[in-house]
Amino acid sequence: MNTHEGPMSIRHVLLVPVALALPSTGSAREDCTGTRAPGTVRLTVEAIGLRNAAGEVAFTVYPDNPRRFLAPRGKLLRIRVPARLPVTRACFWLRPGQYALAQYHDENADHDFNRRWLRPTEGFGFSNDALTSRGVPRLRSVLFSLPAEGRTMRMRMRYLR
Repeated sequence: MNTHEGPMSIRHVLLVPVALALPSTGSAREDCTGTRAPGTVRLTVEAIGLRNAAGEVAFTVYPDNPRRFLAPRGKLLRIRVPARLPVTRACFWLRPGQYALAQYHDENADHDFNRRWLRPTEGFGFSNDALTSRGVPRLRSVLFSLPAEGRTMRMRMRYLR
């Protein structure tokens, strides 16, 4: 008898209890980027205040270097995840240290931070909920420490229109 065929094969009998015993994380997949390796810790990022669940949210990590903050090719890591209400979450594996975060709500999922006359038409935010009056915040206002035990960073999404 072939044990891999039929509606109740040994394969089904063995795999179903294992699948049922796995803990539920509340989401279908883990949205992490970076390499989980010795010396890295988990940084969980959360975007709150999205006006809808259209498109995706892009989270970007920058090093403690003013020349790289928001510069083309200055990022360390980026992840894009489907927008979810009331909180959109993702995570990174990083070494403990100083970092800056930027996020934007890519409502049309075109992988571009859309603007009209230099004014953002999509939501955005920064670590420490750093405010901007004109332009972008200074690196020092968005820097945060990632300790050896990891951290969750929650950021409010801001919309100008």
